[in-house]
Amino acid sequence: MDIAEVAKRSGVPASTLRYYEEKGLIASYGRQGLRRVFDERVLERLALIALGRAAGFSLEEIARMFAPDGQPAIDRQALASKADELDVTIRKLTAMRDGLRHATRCRAPSHMECPTFLRLVAVAGTKSRGVRATPSPRPTRSGTPRP
Repeated sequence: MDIAEVAKRSGVPASTLRYYEEKGLIASYGRQGLRRVFDERVLERLALIALGRAAGFSLEEIARMFAPDGQPAIDRQALASKADELDVTIRKLTAMRDGLRHATRCRAPSHMECPTFLRLVAVAGTKSRGVRATPSPRPTRSGTPRP
């Protein structure tokens, strides 16, 4: 299968296929004129690469998930570690979503008067500066801070 057919069937641009080949993620076995030629199994490999990228693995990490013979040799511990990272990301995104939804319903006259929205702003600001935010005490319904 030439590179154009691989690109068409996989949805991966030819430029990306050439880059993946340069990085050792896939390999052509020859040329047909000026075009690289790939084995049918490249489609499965590209699907695994796409799955790894979607899960947040780097190309270097993905490359290590293939044995020298090209067969998948996926480290289960690497998968477990990535799943743990995804859990953290999901918790952060869920908290952000909940804060934004609160801001849409908040009865404060302005978002800048809403304690929940201000906490979101503070957290976002510290993360952009690489500082770990310590959340301020959340006020109770009476308005006094919780210990």
